[in-house]
This record gives sequence, structure tokens and C-alpha cells, in this order.
Amino acid sequence: MTTKSRRHLAAWSGLVVVTGAALIAAQLTVTLPPDTAVYRPSDLPGYALVQRHCLACHSAEYVLVQPPTSSRAYWDATVKKMKAPFGAAFPDEDIPSIVDYLAQTYGR
Repeated sequence: MTTKSRRHLAAWSGLVVVTGAALIAAQLTVTLPPDTAVYRPSDLPGYALVQRHCLACHSAEYVLVQPPTSSRAYWDATVKKMKAPFGAAFPDEDIPSIVDYLAQTYGR
């Protein structure tokens, strides 16, 4: 490689580093529309639990787009799927109350 080629390579490398740093430093602001979906209020203990645990990962709209004739078994499997493999951080002892709320409020 010639001295001239090395200088060009060094110049281009420097430009790439500076451009990359500028792109990393640039911030992008995204404003999302407000979330209008809410869980249906209920006196069931699971209502407070879905407010606490489920909204940490997704909006209430996720529940609203599930089949309206879903059985308790469907909701049980769905809640357990959120825990493992998806890693939702709620205690196992909350699962029955969450499932009761979802099955009675959104199931058949």
C-alpha cells in the first residue's frame, strides 16, 4: 500500500468514526398516541393483579383482541405462557386470580 493510499484510508476511517459517533449521539424522539384500552373494572382480585403485572409489558388491548369465547383453559395457558417462556415477573400464586379475572371478564 502506498503512502497516499494509507493517508486516504486513514482519512476515510476517521470520517467513519466521526459519522458513527454523531449518529450514536443523535437522539430520536417518538411521541406515541395515548393508550385508550383499559381492563374492565371488577371486584375480582385478579383485576388489581392484571393492572399491576400485565400492564408492565403490554397494553390492555392485548386482552381485547383475544377470542371472546376463550375458555378458562385458554386464559390459564396464556397467563402461564406470559410467565414462561416470556418471563413475566409475577408470582405463581397470582396465576389463579389473574386467570379467574380474565376468564370471567373476557371469556365465555
